[in-house]
Order: sequence, then structure tokens, then C-alpha cells
Amino acid sequence: MNTKGFAKDILFGIAVGEALGVPFESLGRIDMFKNPASDMVGFKAYNQPPGTWSHSSALTFCLAESIANGYDLETTATNFIGWKNASFKSAKGYIFNNNNTTVKAISRLEKIINQSKEGNQTLFSYASGIDNSNGSLMRILPLLYVIKEKNIKTQFDIIWSNSSLTHNHIRAAMCCMIYLKVAEYILNGHEKSDAYYQARLDIKELWDVICFDKNETRYFERIIQSDITNCSIVNLRSGEYVIESLETSLWCLLKTDSYKEAVLKSINLGNNTSSNGAITGGLAGLYYGYKSIPENWIEKLTKRKYIQDLANRLDFVYS
Repeated sequence: MNTKGFAKDILFGIAVGEALGVPFESLGRIDMFKNPASDMVGFKAYNQPPGTWSHSSALTFCLAESIANGYDLETTATNFIGWKNASFKSAKGYIFNNNNTTVKAISRLEKIINQSKEGNQTLFSYASGIDNSNGSLMRILPLLYVIKEKNIKTQFDIIWSNSSLTHNHIRAAMCCMIYLKVAEYILNGHEKSDAYYQARLDIKELWDVICFDKNETRYFERIIQSDITNCSIVNLRSGEYVIESLETSLWCLLKTDSYKEAVLKSINLGNNTSSNGAITGGLAGLYYGYKSIPENWIEKLTKRKYIQDLANRLDFVYS
């Protein structure tokens, strides 16, 4: 197990991955193949300099701040709402690339919290919530500090509660569970393909324990029942849908041999390049380590001193 702390690996992995992807957001795969990303460039559409990250990293930092202060759902929710309303932990002090799905989810969360304060509704309960974008997956990785070494059912309960703050559907929560389970095995020293294999076995056992809906298992056919590395790039999608983002991140991690290759491959698949860069970058950062991230990319990163400080605080609390 990594005993020196891993916050720096994941926080910089996510932020760098997102900053690389931000300039190419929504470009199609054909366009990316013609003009592939290869370096940290500026975001011309929003007049942002190279190294500027967006909502995936900001919400990751919101969660990490809550964890560094002892972790609870209410503080996490308050931090998310602070990002939406006051640009809390944003890169530039304002939201320049707000994700509509995520903003709507946090607006719903804010309404529920306000109703709970008036005694009209239980905190974090949702009447509905069929939302399976990648908004909870993109910021979930710091929760590894909270769930590591716990039994898998407890892990899932914690993950689902956190995911539900913005994405109250078991499919989104299960994607977060799979992602964090792979991360936990990587943290414990497993080679990446074995970490993925062991995670698949654990998830199948979890499905039996929680009586996971058989209609839901079909959505995970390429990730759990099969090996995602056998998926052809032609059949691999890279949109905002949480299943697509999970498949993309695992496929890119397993098909490459460095942090740089993994994140660039995910971005060059096109579409939701910023969040998928962040999601892939988190796992790749954890696996290859902070020192594997190109130094010139880190030097360009917005608020890198803040990210370093947050990583130090997170590791200190959980050392």
C-alpha cells in the first residue's frame, strides 16, 4: 500500500487531465483525429490561458476540502453549492465553462437543503433523479480516502450517498463504485490490469449482496461481464453519459503505458474531452504517480500551489 499519501497523484492527475481537455470540449472524434491534442494549449473560445481547469477539478477540490475537514455529506453539499453560486474553488474566480447538467443537479440539491431547513423534506432525499451523466464520477476519486479498507457493502453505501448529492441513480453510483474499486487495488500495489480484474470480481459479488437489478447489469456488460480492453475503438463512445466515461477511462488506462499517453488518448476520442480527461487523469495519476506528469504541464496549471496545499492537508489528516 502507498504509505506516503496519494493526494498529489490524484489531484494533479485530475486537474492536468481536465486542463488538457478543456480546449477541445465537444469536438468530434474525426476532428480530433485530424488535429490531435498533444500538449497544454489555451482555451480560445473562453479566452483562457493554458493550464486552466474547469468544473470537474473544482468539484473534486470541493469534495477533497470536505474530506480534509473530517468528511460529511452536508459540508460536501455546501461546498458544491458554493461552487455554483460563488465560484468556490474555481480556477479563475468565476465559472467560465459551467456544465448545465451539473449546475441543474446542484440547483436541485440546493432546493432540497433549503426545504429540509424549513422542515419540509428530509435532507438529500429525492423524489426522482434519473440522471446518469458523468457529474458524480468526475469528482468522486478523493472519496477513496473515506472508503478504503472498509467492506464492500459499506463502501457502496458511502459512495451512493455521495453520488446522490448530484446524481441520484444507482447506475451512476455503480460506475463510481467500479472506478473507486479499481483505484483501491491500484493504491494497494496491484498492476493496472490485475486491479481491473480484481475489481470486476468484487463488483459481481457486490451485485449478489445488494440484489442488484438484473435490468441494470446489462449496462455494465462491456465493463464487468466482459473485459473493456476487448472493445474496439469504433464501438467506444466518449460522451457525457456515465457508462461511456467509465469505459473510456478504463480503456485508455489499460491500453497505454504512461500518464501522458492515457490522458491524451482519452481526449483524442473527442466529445466530452474535459471531464473524460479528468476521469482518466485521476486513475493514471494514481497509477503512475505525480512524477510521471510532464513538468511543463504542471508548471502551466492554474492554482498549482493551492492544489499542492490541499494535497498536503488531505494526506496529513489521513496519515
